[in-house]
Amino acid sequence: MTVLFLYTEIADYFIKCCEDLSKSASVHIIRWPVNKEAPFVFSFSDKLKVYDKSDFNYSQLETLIKKIAPDVIVCSGWIDKDYLNLVRPCYKKIPTVLTCDTHWTGSLKQHLARFLSRFFLLNRFSHAWVPGSSQAQYAKKLGFDPKKIKEGFYCCDLEKFNSIYTSQQSLKKSVFPKKFLFVGRYYEFKGITDLWEAFTQLHNETANEWELWCLGTGNIPPIEHKKIRHFGFVQPKDLEEITQKCGVFILPSHFEPWGVVVQEYAASGFPLVTSSAVGANEAFLIEDQTGFSFRSKNIDELKKILKKIITLSDAELYEMSTKSHNVAQKINPKNWTNTVIEIYNEFNKK
Repeated sequence: MTVLFLYTEIADYFIKCCEDLSKSASVHIIRWPVNKEAPFVFSFSDKLKVYDKSDFNYSQLETLIKKIAPDVIVCSGWIDKDYLNLVRPCYKKIPTVLTCDTHWTGSLKQHLARFLSRFFLLNRFSHAWVPGSSQAQYAKKLGFDPKKIKEGFYCCDLEKFNSIYTSQQSLKKSVFPKKFLFVGRYYEFKGITDLWEAFTQLHNETANEWELWCLGTGNIPPIEHKKIRHFGFVQPKDLEEITQKCGVFILPSHFEPWGVVVQEYAASGFPLVTSSAVGANEAFLIEDQTGFSFRSKNIDELKKILKKIITLSDAELYEMSTKSHNVAQKINPKNWTNTVIEIYNEFNKK
């Protein structure tokens, strides 16, 4: 089996899943250039054939795909019109899979997409592959057959983050690190200023030893505070040295269709604090067991949760850490690979 991915911005976790798939199939990836705001350095296994879209014009892409002769095509969203046009000749000949991480909100734009989907999606894609149930609902609204909608598209590199959990387990059991951790871009929609405000208020009201460590860059200048540290953009290979000194992961987003980073830090053994806007909550956030959630943009609720956490004992935090790690295992690269194989087999049983 040969699988072709038409991808926009790739990530480490996607590459890991493709490497797992490469044990069962030949894997080809056509991708966009690396985002300058998140300049990840990627390394690819020899088993993956990776092509930069910018190196080809449209006619050359058509020739490349004919040469690859895929048995399955997976396309990340519908933003790239070239990808949509490249998929169309393959429709009904092989499985053509649309990935989508958008929630159904019932907006005017989404109702328009429902009407237009028959003209630009349903005549190109046989299946939809989404992260979770909220996105599956949107795929159904777009007209996809529920039997041809698969979940679990976003999956972290479990092997990597499970190893972090294992290496840090005894240390956290002994003395749980008193540091909150934020990993993300410094943009308003990430809720970073809400977090700074809640943390600052907490320290003004309650003397405590907890710090806040923030990893990322963006258009919001870093706040100056004696207990808030900024590390800038950190390559994935350098994360472990920092994360082993931190205890609780926070994602206060105003908008977060999924958030693979939630699974990454759950697998690493971090209790979670997430806003209600984080899609991955449905899979990994179990209230009072793996972490706590608060209404997006509600600084008071976030502050109360931070205050609650600093009053928990090391034993309580460690127990939450273990539960978080265990829950993170439910979505994994093996299941991801099996989904591709399942789509292929179902299509060819017709």
